[in-house]
Amino acid sequence: MASIFTKIINGEIPCYKVAEDEHFIAFLDINPNAKGHTLCVPKQEINKIFEMEESHYLELMKFSHKVAQALERTVTCKRIGMAVVGLEVPHVHVHLIPINAMQDMTFQHKVSMESSEFEALAEAIQKEI
Repeated sequence: MASIFTKIINGEIPCYKVAEDEHFIAFLDINPNAKGHTLCVPKQEINKIFEMEESHYLELMKFSHKVAQALERTVTCKRIGMAVVGLEVPHVHVHLIPINAMQDMTFQHKVSMESSEFEALAEAIQKEI
C-alpha cells in the first residue's frame, strides 16, 4: 500500500516542495517542530532506512546535506538538527529541523504556520539550493 509520501511524490497530494531530483524529494513538514522543518524522502518506497542499499543511503545523506545547507542559509537558527524515526510513516524520511534548543528535536513542540508562510518559505529555500 502506498504511503502518504508516495502520494506526495506522485502528485496525488500537494506539498511545499523545496528540492527534487531523480531519486529524492524534499518538502516542508506540514506539522513542523520549527519553521523550516523539512523532510527528505527517497522516491522508492522503503520502510526502514537501514534496509536501503548502502549507495542509496549515502545518496540520501548527500541530498539531505544539500537541503540542510540551504535551509540553514534561509532560516535563522543555531543549527540544523537531523532525525530519522520512521514510526509515523512507513517510508524512509530524514527530518531536517532548524533548532535553537534541544526541545526543538522532541516532536512534542509544534509551530503553526499559514499556507502563505509555507509557500514563501519553500520558495526561499529553493533559491538557496
